[in-house]
Amino acid sequence: MSTNRHNRMTTTRSMTTPLLGAAALACAFSVPTFAQTPAPAAAPAATGGFTNNVASMITGGTTRVAMRYRFEDVEQDNALKDATASTLRTRVTFQSATVNKFSVLLEADNIMTVGADEYDSFALDKYRGRYSVIADPVGTEFNQASVKYGIAEGRSLTVGRQRLNHGAQRFIGSVGWRQNEQTMDALSYNHVAGKFTLDYNYLWNVNRVFKGSTPSAQVSDFDSNSHALLASTKESWGTLSGFVYALDFDNGLTASSLSYGVSYTGAIKALTLNATVAKQSDYADNPLSYDADYLLLEGSTKVGKMTLLLGYELLGSDSGKVGFSTPLATLHRYQGFADMFLNTPANGIEDTYLTASAPAGKLALSASYHVYEADRGGLDFGSEWNMIATYTVSPRVNVEAKYATYDSDRFAVDTDKLWLSMNLAF
Repeated sequence: MSTNRHNRMTTTRSMTTPLLGAAALACAFSVPTFAQTPAPAAAPAATGGFTNNVASMITGGTTRVAMRYRFEDVEQDNALKDATASTLRTRVTFQSATVNKFSVLLEADNIMTVGADEYDSFALDKYRGRYSVIADPVGTEFNQASVKYGIAEGRSLTVGRQRLNHGAQRFIGSVGWRQNEQTMDALSYNHVAGKFTLDYNYLWNVNRVFKGSTPSAQVSDFDSNSHALLASTKESWGTLSGFVYALDFDNGLTASSLSYGVSYTGAIKALTLNATVAKQSDYADNPLSYDADYLLLEGSTKVGKMTLLLGYELLGSDSGKVGFSTPLATLHRYQGFADMFLNTPANGIEDTYLTASAPAGKLALSASYHVYEADRGGLDFGSEWNMIATYTVSPRVNVEAKYATYDSDRFAVDTDKLWLSMNLAF
């Protein structure tokens, strides 16, 4: 069977495509699992030298396999062709035992298409610029490869390729929504002492979601000299955090910035509160000179089984020149699932939103409505509906349907996106 750049099994673009992917994923049930019986967190120190230590780390470790199939369809009111992606991610993760305070984590991902592959993943191929974007390039890579050293109780150092998620991932995140995650080549220090937690990361490379087997039109790696610091304390009245992010990218100068701020999460009786205030300015060799503000305010409460959340997020602008940006965030979690504002407009953006969510047995339902406006200039940026339904089949299997529809108002174009996913863990 011949293949193309997406390992294509068929070029038929049809709504039957999800069935092909689901069938391929279901076949995994007949494949012998490679997972081993979990071992104790720490193995006794080996006495036979380095070789025996390595052997103990391997034999005492655990291996996990996870698969995620996703059908994604994108329709936009422009000249681009409608895009359809039917992709399968297979992930193998090995966590060694801890020997002499050292442990190793290895994780490899493979992303391939199963059926339809008519989409622009930013890969420089025949689909580039002809179809709407679905940023899931195919390929195989090490997603994580790191060594951890336990300095003492509650303190550790980790070096290598890592998945980093700070807080709610507004500033540092792994973009877990995309098939190819964003990971960091970094040196990390973690310190936990009672109610206090400190995370420091030095980032020398950022492995972005655009990296695949074919060169990309996007920057696949940020050559970085960046620092990330997050400190939190949990008290009876809530969790208070302070953060500093000094981002310096040699091949992304305009994305280089210095951000600092505080956040609070807590509850007042039945009302749960979430607030963040931050400032940002140009940093390192960024050719743009600017200062911008960030504000997040959220309040949620339960009404019966339903949770209602009202939120407001501001990514401010410096006189319409540059907007507050978070290039290392999990951006899909913010400003709507249609991903229309991955790059903050120069005039900034205000997002006012309402979310209602509720469980129904094994089914979890959620719907959100967003209204977007510019911080400067008085422009309307449109509105958006988001809907999610997730069904838990078993602790190892779940399926999800997700939909986003963006109504343009003098910004971008009307956009509809549909996702059907299945997750399987061994």
